[in-house]
Amino acid sequence: MVGAVIDRVQHAQPLDWLLWGLVVFVVASALVNGYQHYLLQRLGEGVVLTSRRRLIGKILHLPISEFDRRRTGDLVSRVGSDTTLLRAVLTQGLVEAIGGALLFVGALIGMLVIDPLLFAVTFGVVAVALIVVVALSARIRPAVARSQEKVGDLAASVDRAISSIRTIRAAGAAEREQSEIEAEAEAAYRHGIRVARISALIVPISFIAMQVSFLAVLGIGGFRVATGSITVAQLVTFIIFLFMMIMPSARRSGRSPR
Repeated sequence: MVGAVIDRVQHAQPLDWLLWGLVVFVVASALVNGYQHYLLQRLGEGVVLTSRRRLIGKILHLPISEFDRRRTGDLVSRVGSDTTLLRAVLTQGLVEAIGGALLFVGALIGMLVIDPLLFAVTFGVVAVALIVVVALSARIRPAVARSQEKVGDLAASVDRAISSIRTIRAAGAAEREQSEIEAEAEAAYRHGIRVARISALIVPISFIAMQVSFLAVLGIGGFRVATGSITVAQLVTFIIFLFMMIMPSARRSGRSPR
């Protein structure tokens, strides 16, 4: 619709209903996005609630030997922080991945229809960036898992110390317990830093891919407009498709993998 508006303005044609239709679509898109956010958050909270109910029932009916073998902090962490991660996986992971994939494919098709040459240049740049990002993401997952394990160990150590605080104080072992818990915190910190280092590589790669694609489209597209191969409206539409394709990936790469 934006391309159609530019085309009509360029040829001094009346816009008629087109401009109002564009405004209606923009407002409708904003409202749908707001409802989508609410729906996803509500769905995520429902998943967390169901998981917590099942976990609570499972934990309270475990054999007593399991409580002797497992640390209390681990079990508490499962019910609390671990189930909360499910909401992030569902709302920020699964749903956004599916929606982003559909948007990515749709934008590619639109770009291919407008100008195959510009499409080939853009797709080449984005494909190289995606290969690098996927390779780095494969390294992030085990690092995040180990980081979460260390956070669980820290929570378990704190819970054990608080539960036994009278005994620890009576034995004069507060300083020793503090050192052990601080060591767990430092271990969690080191693993968190490792995750940050790997994820920090993804952000500039995505940024460079977006900038190179945009500059290539502007340069080559401007030349093709000058030669009459495509119109200004087609170039603007192509750039809109380019941002539709790249922005979901840029948002995901800029967010913490936790």
